[in-house]
Formats: sequence, C-alpha cells, structure tokens
Amino acid sequence: MKKVLFVCVGNSGRSQMAEAFFNHMAKGEAYAISAGTKPADRISATAVAAMKEVGIDMSQQTPKLLTMEMMEGADRVITMGCGVEETCPASFAPTEDWHLEDPKDKPIEEVRRIRDEIRIRVEKLLKELQQS
Repeated sequence: MKKVLFVCVGNSGRSQMAEAFFNHMAKGEAYAISAGTKPADRISATAVAAMKEVGIDMSQQTPKLLTMEMMEGADRVITMGCGVEETCPASFAPTEDWHLEDPKDKPIEEVRRIRDEIRIRVEKLLKELQQS
C-alpha cells in the first residue's frame, strides 16, 4: 500500500489538511500521515473549521514530530512550502514541495482558499500514485 508523508514546520494546518483529504479520498487504497519539524501544541482550530465545512473531521488529529522512520517508509514526501527542506532528514522517497501559503493566524476566508488548493493537489497526487 502506498504511503505519503506531508511535512510542515508546525504540523498544525496545511499538512494536517493534506493528510485528512488524502485519507478521505484514498478510501483505504493508500494512506497518508503528516508531521512537523517543530510541531505546534495543537492543530489549528481554523483549519479544523474549514475542513468541517467540506465534511471532514480533523478534530482528533494532533501535531506529530517528524521522525526518520516516517521518512523511510514513505513512497512520496510532500513539503508544504515552509522551508523544511533544509531541516528534513535525507529521504530516499521522491520529495516535492507544494509552496503553499501558511494558514497560521489567517482569517477563515484565506484558510478556505488554501484548503481548496490542497484538495486539488491531493486529487492530482492520488491520480499519479494510481498510475505508478
């Protein structure tokens, strides 16, 4: 089963939304986890609210510290555009950066825009994984 790792600094917004979208859309055929290089104390309440609007409950997700074990088991590693490339451990999995704006402290309208961009990218990623 394919495994994707979404990495961010705080693991409280973008990477959590990507994980939730991926797992929702993959329907058990692949799975994702997310982690941060400096995880926040809790997930962003605004990100949780934005995802709830599209029918995905992230309220039980928590920020996690990135580990080498997470990197080693991943088929793909996606960074969220927060400069973690320099702090990520070396990876043998294909890695790409999505260059997404950080939703931290942004109003819900901006978080919705970021959420919708993440959904589009996750849909594309799933199609790529199904073809590989």
